[in-house]
Amino acid sequence: MEKAEIIRHLELYSQGKLNQKETAEKLSALGLEELGFATIDTDRYQRTGIPEVIYSEGKTPSQVAEIAGRMHARGIPILATRATREIFEAVEQRLPGTIYHEMARALVYQEKEPNYSEGYIAVVSAGTSDMPASEEAAVTAEFLGNRVERVYDVGVAGIHRLFHRVDLIRRASVVIVVAGMEGALASVIGGLVDKPVIGVPCSAGYGANFGGVSALLSMLNSCASGVSVVNIDNGFGAACQAHLIVKSKAKRMNTQE
Repeated sequence: MEKAEIIRHLELYSQGKLNQKETAEKLSALGLEELGFATIDTDRYQRTGIPEVIYSEGKTPSQVAEIAGRMHARGIPILATRATREIFEAVEQRLPGTIYHEMARALVYQEKEPNYSEGYIAVVSAGTSDMPASEEAAVTAEFLGNRVERVYDVGVAGIHRLFHRVDLIRRASVVIVVAGMEGALASVIGGLVDKPVIGVPCSAGYGANFGGVSALLSMLNSCASGVSVVNIDNGFGAACQAHLIVKSKAKRMNTQE
């Protein structure tokens, strides 16, 4: 629990808005808020540098809205992934100003713009069909406070499209590569840049793609050094990994200064 939150509870107690028992319960919560159907990890940002994020799939609109409302009351910015428009409408009714990113299937509520890091993360996709995972990665990275450059539809079937944008990709701090079909783009970019490359195998592809398994295996077997791989369609996980790499680099630079 942050000091500011502890002070807020003590102020409410001194003002008579909380009694002794209620104050003790609040202060003993140890970074958790129980909702019955969910337990919010309110201290996740302090532990990991990434706040609690709502995975919406399998939850009802009212459940997501309740979780979002409670997180907002705690001062936690809201990101909900795999959100439908119905879920967005339920959250937006409770938190006006919520933004829905339809291609990313993600909703965001932030009362203030994040402090953007220096440099940028490049999100590169092989094809337009890979954009749902690409946009999930881009929206998540921006939510966490990173500038993002999108480089879309530059797959190996027309590799000259990639070379046309390669300088922009090389200047990135981290490169996220989203590719379906055979997933070759991650290896190609891994052989062109001196930055960490995070591969996101995508489920886009015909039958023998096996829902992204072919791209996953190709990326895992990449002969290019410096390529790591997250789960199929996991743009969110790739963005979190990229964010922590950028954050770690910034910490080292500040320490050296």
